[in-house]
Amino acid sequence: MSRSTIHLPARDVPVMGEYDVVVIGGGPSGVLAATAASRAGLSTLLIERYGFLGGAGTMGGLSTFCGLHARVHGEDKLVVHGYADELLDRLTALDGLNAPHLTIQDRLLAVSFDISAYKIAADELVLAGGAELLFHTSAVDVVMSDVDTIDGVIVESKSGRAAVRGRFFIDGSGDGDIAAWSGAPFERSPDLMYPSLMFRINGVDPVEAGEAWKTVQRLMEEAEAAGTHTFPRKKPIVRPQRNPLEWRANLTQLHNDDGSPVDGTDVHQLTRGEIQGRQQVKDTFAFIRDRTPGFQNSYVVDIAPQIGIRETRRINGLYQLTESDVLDCVDFDDTIGVNGWPVEAHVVGDVDFRFPGATDSRGFNQLPYRMIVPARVDNLFVVGRCASMTQGGQSSGRVTGPCFVMGQAAGTAAALALAGGTSAANVDVSALQAQLVKDGAYLGTDLPADVVPALA
Repeated sequence: MSRSTIHLPARDVPVMGEYDVVVIGGGPSGVLAATAASRAGLSTLLIERYGFLGGAGTMGGLSTFCGLHARVHGEDKLVVHGYADELLDRLTALDGLNAPHLTIQDRLLAVSFDISAYKIAADELVLAGGAELLFHTSAVDVVMSDVDTIDGVIVESKSGRAAVRGRFFIDGSGDGDIAAWSGAPFERSPDLMYPSLMFRINGVDPVEAGEAWKTVQRLMEEAEAAGTHTFPRKKPIVRPQRNPLEWRANLTQLHNDDGSPVDGTDVHQLTRGEIQGRQQVKDTFAFIRDRTPGFQNSYVVDIAPQIGIRETRRINGLYQLTESDVLDCVDFDDTIGVNGWPVEAHVVGDVDFRFPGATDSRGFNQLPYRMIVPARVDNLFVVGRCASMTQGGQSSGRVTGPCFVMGQAAGTAAALALAGGTSAANVDVSALQAQLVKDGAYLGTDLPADVVPALA
């Protein structure tokens, strides 16, 4: 007779290491967290389930840094600094970084990069400070020493199951896995942001293609208006990479049979999303190749290793960054850096961009320290897209720039907490801000916040 569960007997697992700081997830926030913690002299381990770092930029095929810049009173400026500067310098030395390009209605800058170069640069950045890397390893559970303190994380790899002990933990998993397992409160929207599957096209004639990012969108809109084609979403992004023979494509949208977004915490939905995404790649690429000048001899050179998940769990921290905070370019006394990206909501069949409302906007909001501090669990920070934000706030704060900011702040704050024998919630914020500035970060305190006219 079949049973719905199988009992696993209890067993001891080996402790494979003990560290001051354990970072879970090697996306942009995890990379900067491990860098900051190790540069502060802490023994640091960064655990990553793939064989490389970079998060959505590499495993998701994004190949673009968004949110590093802001349009400050009409002038585009680089506003995310600190260890992110060193990462960009390392990418430049590898000839892996493009000049910034205008995107989203020509209202913001983004920076594309070579994915292979990013993998190398991220390795070098983290290792330069003395941190250790553990690839091909997934965190699967936590062990608590008491109700508010994590003792260790349980990991699985080809070497089997083991435990890693730490004094402080930084959850950069994207899905808030460590936070959820440790009992930190979190929330999920009933209407998640839709995921995408990125792909890259090679063999493009860049001279004939010209500004094909405009051509592709026009051709798709004309085909839909004529009723000959239906595409996964509007506002496609097709842009050249470091070598203009190669272009990246971001124009898929993944859903379940009922039209709901694929949930990145459900393995069955993830599987469906991968299969559906590859079919969308096949169909949309065929249209681009057959209709777009300069693409007639092109081919798909790479489909991202994983679909790009935009939203799952979001923790409830000491403060939730909101959409109004973003659109009103709000200041916070506990600022750890800034975010200049607009609200980017991936809704059914489209992407809805919302920008600050001030006529002459400062172009960025400050990010509060409290958004990376969970409402409970004393020795934990949560960074990246699973930090404490409403869905509207997360639709802006999940991109690379603010993730860099959160990561560096978390690694630095962990050092201060351990030095002072205190919890994440009781870190001296003024000392944290002083150290961040010393390490090159920009906190956005030199420009006044926007004054938004009251609605009639």
